[in-house]
Amino acid sequence: MFLVSTGQLLISGLLLGLGLTMDAAAVSMSNGLEEPKMKPTKIIYIALLFGLFQGIMPLLGYLFGHALFENLSFIEEYHLIPIAALIILLILGTKMIVDGIKEIKHPEEKEPKTIGVKLLFIQAIATSIDALSTGLSFADYKLYEAIIVVALITLVTFIVCIIAVIIGKKFGDKLGSKAVILGGIILIAIGIEIFITGIWF
Repeated sequence: MFLVSTGQLLISGLLLGLGLTMDAAAVSMSNGLEEPKMKPTKIIYIALLFGLFQGIMPLLGYLFGHALFENLSFIEEYHLIPIAALIILLILGTKMIVDGIKEIKHPEEKEPKTIGVKLLFIQAIATSIDALSTGLSFADYKLYEAIIVVALITLVTFIVCIIAVIIGKKFGDKLGSKAVILGGIILIAIGIEIFITGIWF
């Protein structure tokens, strides 16, 4: 175990946060597209939920360390994490696209969109599960150093997701039902990106 400088911790945390938050930000934007009338409290809730999960996963990876992959090597060998993320996001994205097409064909049946808590938890898990192995990148840190990095990842994700939802809301108001389709496409694209990155990189 070695002691790293405060500057190194800040840089590591911020860079990891920016890198890991991209998937969560894209999904947050799709939520804003789907629910353009979303209240500020819900925006904060989404950002906090995504931020916590984006921080928890690397922390779990850190706590288990290399033993995680020694004891459960089949998870990495068979790429179960990116496959799971791909399947979940494909299902969610396809459902959004189908709903959006239905709204365009039958606008009279359109109802105000509300994204439920269960769906948000599924999204948070799907977009953060691939960050589990990130904890191994700072496995040599002391516990308090790892917690600082994780806190920075959570903070960065929280801020970026708030901005992403707000941007999505603005486009959602303008695009109407097409925004739901766009949101579904984003989810599918994120699932494919996680899958490709997890297998070949």
